[in-house]
This record gives sequence, structure tokens and C-alpha cells, in this order.
Amino acid sequence: MGVTTRVSEGLRFDAHGLIPAIAQDAENGQVLMHAYMNAQALRLTLETGLAHYYSRSRQRLWRKGEESGHVQRVRAVLYDCDEDTLLLKVDQAVAACHTGNRSCFFRELHDAGEAAPEGPDRRFDPGSVYSGLAILAELYGVILDRKARPPEGSYVASLFAGGRDRILKKVLEESAEVLMASKGADRRQLIYEMADLWFHTLVLLANHDIRPEEITQELGRRFGKRKPDYA
Repeated sequence: MGVTTRVSEGLRFDAHGLIPAIAQDAENGQVLMHAYMNAQALRLTLETGLAHYYSRSRQRLWRKGEESGHVQRVRAVLYDCDEDTLLLKVDQAVAACHTGNRSCFFRELHDAGEAAPEGPDRRFDPGSVYSGLAILAELYGVILDRKARPPEGSYVASLFAGGRDRILKKVLEESAEVLMASKGADRRQLIYEMADLWFHTLVLLANHDIRPEEITQELGRRFGKRKPDYA
């Protein structure tokens, strides 16, 4: 598994024998979820390489993905300077949140006097951390939410309702728009059209239940070769 720590007597469990555990995507650093572990859950996590937690509401151990299949394969377990919080770096299958979102942290808190968009419909702040490639994982979570719970009037939901052929048609159309923008040497238009293409390819991936991380892993596999496939 390649974990970087072991069960330590120095860890500070609370009065109920629990310690907070934060799961983080090992590839892009996205915070996926927060849960609790007891000593047994931590031991099973280290032994099996699969994330185990303790449910306070059900009063029992549980393995992430035991019902959904969305397992977390643990690469490393770290603990903080106060020895009272764990950080798991994981490879997350599909989605961490039971809503179908990639991360449980998909809603933004607003001031009481400010109108707050509901759930994943909020606009992304171009100046936030999501302006980096991590936004792809966040956007993919929104797309999964639209697939699982299609709201009325949703464009993404309409793509899924139209089936794979409609999604493929949009990918083809957006690809042509990218080519035209490139041929015209219009930098701004090329960025705009490429964003459309990336978005629709994410919809296509979601239609096949393929995570963006699986694509980056494949790129990493090729790049790691002595002679990359595309070199």
C-alpha cells in the first residue's frame, strides 16, 4: 500500500475511541470526505489498503464502497502535529459522496444576506483554487449529480436523456469548433471552444462511468515509459 505511518500509541483518540479522518485525492489534492476511525478501522485500513471507518450513527465499522462499490484505495496515512487527526491520500473510485458528487464538499457557504445558489449549480470563482486543473474533478462531480438526479431544465441531464449518440454528436461538434478556432488563430476563441470540448468529454466519460483520474493515470503510465507512446 505504501503507507507512511503505522498504528501508533501516540495517536490521540477522543473519549469515544474515535479520531477524525480526512480523505484526500492522491492525484489532485481534492478533499473528498470527512469521517471517523477507531483503532480497529485504522488497523484494517493499514492491513488491507482499503479505507475503513467507524459510523457513529450506526455504531459499527464500515468499509468505504461496501455498498456502492466506490472504494478508496489508500496510498498513505498521515497524522497531524497534534496527533489527533488523520489524513488519508486515496485513489477514489467514481465518487466519495453518497449524492454522486466526487467530493462531499460541493456546496459553498454564503453570508446570510447574500443569495446562495443551491448545491452544484453555483458558479465557479475563476480566482479560486478551482481555476487549476482540480476544477475538472469538481465539475465531474456536478455532472455525476445531474446524471443521478436529473433536475428539470438541466442541459447536462438532457444530454444523458438523449443517450450516447447525442453526447457523441456534441463531442464531434465541439471538436470541429476547436479546429476552426485553431485554424483562425483566434487564441481567445480557441480557449472558449476547448473549454466546451473538455466539458462535453467529461459528460462522455461520466456516461461510461470513467473518472478523469483514470485518464491522467493512463497519461502518467505513458509518460513513465522510457519511450512514451506519443513521444
